[in-house]
Amino acid sequence: MIVLGVDPGLADTGWGVVDFDGQHYRPVSFGVIKTEAGEDMQKRIYTIAMDLGEVAARYGASVVSMEDIFFTKNITSAIPVAKVIGASCFRFAQMDLPVHLFSPLQVKTAVTGMGRAEKIQVQEMVKVILHLKSIPRPDHAADALADCICYCSTLSLKGKIGL
Repeated sequence: MIVLGVDPGLADTGWGVVDFDGQHYRPVSFGVIKTEAGEDMQKRIYTIAMDLGEVAARYGASVVSMEDIFFTKNITSAIPVAKVIGASCFRFAQMDLPVHLFSPLQVKTAVTGMGRAEKIQVQEMVKVILHLKSIPRPDHAADALADCICYCSTLSLKGKIGL
């Protein structure tokens, strides 16, 4: 199964592709979609959604795992990310690709076993789980690969307990 992980953001949206056979992870590719702050927000969101669709098609993704919106006090920065998530989900729906949203807590727990893990701990575990020589860069790409691992481990756990 080819899983596309997405770490949504308006300036930088990370993406990662992992092949998972039910037990083993094989990293396929990863990267970041960048948009410029001076561009119209509508164009930026459209570009991200369309580029993610191209990545999904290029690698033959069968499912998308995306980090859901998270904010504590700064709702102003959360709104553009929520728009990116919505546009991306719309694009994936057009492609008939299921999208699974996970909270940052769920992703950290799935990857490290600790919901309050630091960013570097998550990145280090992504490197270990995917047998990479170094931590994927930029950070948003590593986060997207963590989203892939989260989906796969959740799927694997559900299979083990019969859900």
